[in-house]
Formats: sequence, C-alpha cells, structure tokens
Amino acid sequence: MNDCKKQIREFIFENFLFDADATALQDDTSFLEQGIIDSTGILEVINWLEETFSMKIDDEEMIPANLDSVNNLAVFIARKKC
Repeated sequence: MNDCKKQIREFIFENFLFDADATALQDDTSFLEQGIIDSTGILEVINWLEETFSMKIDDEEMIPANLDSVNNLAVFIARKKC
C-alpha cells in the first residue's frame, strides 16, 4: 500500500498543491476540509483513479469516506483491486 500512497501523493502534489512542501499533506489530511481539492477536483481524482488503476467507480462510491485523504484513497483502491 505504500507504493499506492506514493502514487496518490504525487498526483495530489502535481495537480493541486504544485510547489507546496511535502509536509503540507499528511496521509490523513482531509482534502475537502483543508481546501486542497474542491468538488471539481474530486472529479479529477475519480478520473485519475479510473485511468491509473483500471477501475470503475460507481456513483454510490463517490463519498468522502473513499476519496477525502491519502489514507482513504489507498484503502479504497486496495478494496476495489482485490
């Protein structure tokens, strides 16, 4: 799962945090609460997940419990891939 978290962090920094220091994002930081990602950004995350991990995300899975932090995303990906 560490490799998965690394991929997620790279994507978030490249697309949302740009030049921020690596300490700007902890694995349990809420993207929405911290203003890192907005509702449009979540759609970008979903698109990236589907393309990168060859998965289909159903409407009912598009919830913060699955998508709102590095940890949540890593667990969600692991659950979908198994």
